[in-house]
Amino acid sequence: MRTLFALWAAPMAIFWGWFFLSLNDINFGYVMLSRQLHDLVFQLYGQMLGIDPAIIPGMVARTCIFDFFLLMGLWAFRRRRNIAEWIRQRRQATISDHHLGRATEAGPTLPAE
Repeated sequence: MRTLFALWAAPMAIFWGWFFLSLNDINFGYVMLSRQLHDLVFQLYGQMLGIDPAIIPGMVARTCIFDFFLLMGLWAFRRRRNIAEWIRQRRQATISDHHLGRATEAGPTLPAE
């Protein structure tokens, strides 16, 4: 599972790192991080897809969010027994705390001196 998360997160970090550096023209002398290449890449993708290049970053962001929830669902499915046990323990703790709270509603008991 860690490998899957790493294989998902590494390209996301690389893409979004490139995106924000090139969007703000923080290029450190590299053409790859220049705003001109940024605009050219999105213009090219826009032409290939037949859509406005300005909406592509939003589409990619929505896809990343969907992928994140898909991976979290897969992770939760694989850990469903542990999660169910955790929920069961929390419910039992809440019920026992609730019953203890009712038993001591008469007021605090002071220690005998």
